[in-house]
Amino acid sequence: MNLRNIAIIAHVDHGKTTLVDALLKQSENFKMKNNTPSDLIMDSNDLERERGITIFSKNAAIKYNGIKVNIVDTPGHADFGGEVERIMRMVDGVLLLVDAKEGPMPQTKFVLRKAIQAGHKAIVVINKIDKQDARPQWALNQTYDLFIELGATDEQVDFPVIYTSAIQGKAGLEPNLNRMVDIQPLFETIINHIPFPKIDENKPLQMLTVNLSYDNYKGKIAIGRLYSGNLKKGDWVMHINRNGEMKKVQLNSVMIFEGLNKINAEKAQAGEVVAIAGIPDISIGETITSIDNPMPLPTIAIDEPTIKMTFGVNTSPFSGKEGQYTTSRNIKERLEKKLETDVALKINQPSPDKWIVAGRGELHLAILIEKMRREGFELEVSKPQVIFKECPDEKTGKIKKLEPVELVSIETPENFSGIVIEIMGKRLGIIKDMKVDNGHAFMDFTIPTRGLIGIKNEFLAATKGLGIMNSIFLGYEEYKGEYAANSRGSLVASESGISNAYGMITAQGRGQLFIEPAINVYEGMVVGQNAKAGDIMVNICKTKELSNMRSKNMGVQEQLEVPKKMDLEDALDYIGDDELVEVTPQNIRIRKSMLLEIDRKKAKRTGNLEKKLV
Repeated sequence: MNLRNIAIIAHVDHGKTTLVDALLKQSENFKMKNNTPSDLIMDSNDLERERGITIFSKNAAIKYNGIKVNIVDTPGHADFGGEVERIMRMVDGVLLLVDAKEGPMPQTKFVLRKAIQAGHKAIVVINKIDKQDARPQWALNQTYDLFIELGATDEQVDFPVIYTSAIQGKAGLEPNLNRMVDIQPLFETIINHIPFPKIDENKPLQMLTVNLSYDNYKGKIAIGRLYSGNLKKGDWVMHINRNGEMKKVQLNSVMIFEGLNKINAEKAQAGEVVAIAGIPDISIGETITSIDNPMPLPTIAIDEPTIKMTFGVNTSPFSGKEGQYTTSRNIKERLEKKLETDVALKINQPSPDKWIVAGRGELHLAILIEKMRREGFELEVSKPQVIFKECPDEKTGKIKKLEPVELVSIETPENFSGIVIEIMGKRLGIIKDMKVDNGHAFMDFTIPTRGLIGIKNEFLAATKGLGIMNSIFLGYEEYKGEYAANSRGSLVASESGISNAYGMITAQGRGQLFIEPAINVYEGMVVGQNAKAGDIMVNICKTKELSNMRSKNMGVQEQLEVPKKMDLEDALDYIGDDELVEVTPQNIRIRKSMLLEIDRKKAKRTGNLEKKLV
């Protein structure tokens, strides 16, 4: 009875991690070394801090009035939805965060559905009431509607409501910030409304693996809930994998959570969230149980990947100059290590120096590439592609082609709604709902996943950076047919050398440049976007010939425009089928898969223009 297990769920950027930080800072067993409000304790990963999103679910444990509360902070982005699905098996209740201004968003619907299906009770937290134009009562009404729409029981709909400003560390039973003092009302609501773990003392030892982490000393660590029985270091247990195969193993370590840390426990009791080490081949959704009476728990279904990319050894002329790990062996070992902790990832190796990597979405794979880049890896990656399926038609028996489809929710100023509908329509998007509120249009579309590849820059340009787009995976549907994608061309360097302002001024008349002067370039490298369809070769290394004659227009100086900086996601969004992204610790470059112009012309003439990495 002195234990509670809860998960914090919400749409991306609604304040989950900030709220967990506030709970940690005001708990009995946690002392801050650096008590700056901007310091997000839970988002310890550099990428998470930079992007302001949670990528990996994390555990923490706090104490309030002698009661231990295990908290799981879950990702809000749809690409990491697999983490949320699994966490529901580890907790007894959820905190559902809703932004006081935006109300429930697409991912709110997704994560709440998972919680309702698991039978969990929810505490609704209307967050960010300090926000300008906050409308907490409207957000609460929308949340009630969402619960009813998702088929919640009467007991689940009768949820307690707490109003918070997580960034200020304040909570209250009324949406009045002036009356709030600290986060204590939320602590008390958790203790009073989230049930303590139900334990069947007659059952043998049972633990379900929900998450994985890796330790350099202890190896693979499995994290999960202990449903029944006890665990301690040195115990011999039965490991039952996803195929039902059983194997006796001995535990090297048994740990529980305290604050943000895992601490060694003499004995872990049923109901606790525990971390165990000593099973090198354990995976998510597998059972640890008693040797004498092995009883497997239902396995966790893992969603199939929808997007694939090809990773390869860097083959550019600059290969090996900027990275520490450049060989196929280095890349293979790194991908295999990632597989150990990310079950939503699938990897296939069609040749010694190429890997087809499949994941839940573009962001899922982009995060992996960015992590590898920061660790010192060099590689080249292809354009993201969707994964199609084939299955027989129930009526005709013929094989039909299926493709992933997503629900896209868009918020944009009303005057841009027409161009947004046009963009989505060209990519086979079908509008499902549209509302206009306070000068903003809210639209829902269903669209094939392939229609979203490369849409980001076009969408932001059309809405002048004011549009917000969110998507969640709906499922596989019958192939929607081809669509005419926007044809565009690239400015391609015609020779190797160092970029020069004189040559670049000539080239910028053709389109938008991506690089600055005094940058090393090589033949076949994409240095800008052509204003028209089709590629153009440009010599940006060209220098002005010097002579002792004064030219007529000397003193008239043309201005070089500021280049468009391309980060990793921009580059993946931009590239075409015949282009690759070269990724190194120092640079992100876009290049043609065939560097020499003569090779591209030959391939085009013979009709065999093929991507180098596919």
